[in-house]
Amino acid sequence: MTTAQRPTLEAVARRAGVSRATVSRVVNGSTTVAEPIQEAVRRAVAELGYVPNLAARSLVTQRTDSIALVLPEEATRVFSDDQVFPGIIRGAAQELEAADKQLVLMLAGSQAGHDRVERYTTGRHVDGVLFASLHGADPLPGRLARMGIPVVCSGRMLGDVPVPYVDVDHVGGVTAAVRHLIAGGRRRIATIAGPQDMVAGVERLAGYRAAVSAASLPELVAVGDFTRESGGAAMRQLLSRHPDLDAVFAASDLMAHAAMRALREAGRRVPDDVAVIGFDDIETAAYTDPPLTTVRQPILELGRQGTRQLLRLAAGDTIEPSMVLPTELVLRDSA
Repeated sequence: MTTAQRPTLEAVARRAGVSRATVSRVVNGSTTVAEPIQEAVRRAVAELGYVPNLAARSLVTQRTDSIALVLPEEATRVFSDDQVFPGIIRGAAQELEAADKQLVLMLAGSQAGHDRVERYTTGRHVDGVLFASLHGADPLPGRLARMGIPVVCSGRMLGDVPVPYVDVDHVGGVTAAVRHLIAGGRRRIATIAGPQDMVAGVERLAGYRAAVSAASLPELVAVGDFTRESGGAAMRQLLSRHPDLDAVFAASDLMAHAAMRALREAGRRVPDDVAVIGFDDIETAAYTDPPLTTVRQPILELGRQGTRQLLRLAAGDTIEPSMVLPTELVLRDSA
């Protein structure tokens, strides 16, 4: 019994009627070959089932056809019921699958993790890094960029970090939410803000403050950390300090869920006594009692666009330093 031989580069060249060197250039992504010849080579590759030698291809092209998605957070945060990270991962994976490239997922929630990412990426095991963090002050993206590694951040970094990013319009989303509450006659509008070492927390609080200031309304602020537990505690704090509040904007749906429970426990009806709006539009938002009005952010698209920008940057293209995706107010019964 004989084993069928794998198709060779020479076999592809004979089938396409071109030289071995031409086949090599096409397989390795060269743009110097005329399109009709490229098409003939691709057709021959498909007909023969030729599989390129990836190691050899990497040596020729200096590309690995893979990118690293770096998540500098604790694993408990990445794999919690917060849908931000799973959404970014799914979006990046979809975009890379369409581009026939690989995803390398790297957690870096410690200094050892940072060091591992730095060694791996500077060793050119990937073509670039998509950096996704809830915290915006991590020095790693800037350090990698200064070393010549293509880097794009999924989410703006705090401070003056010269790394391109893709983010969502936090301020615009909050502004729409507060204006909706004001249009509904609410005048004592509180917020449960996110932590102020996170860009989302900073910008959502800034949006709230600008919106209530524009309407000459007071600021009623408590701070949580985007978790259910902190949302409940912040809501009880607000009720003790401002018992006459009539609306709450929570900077995450998880905090909004807990806020509604705390309001019920305090004998307040939602939305009759207190209207509630969240942010994120997680899957359970439509199934709370009452269903939660929230700001939808395009998390899947955030992962896709960040990956798309990174692939362009890794290919040597010039990209815009920032891209901000629109958010949308989703009206339900809680406000």
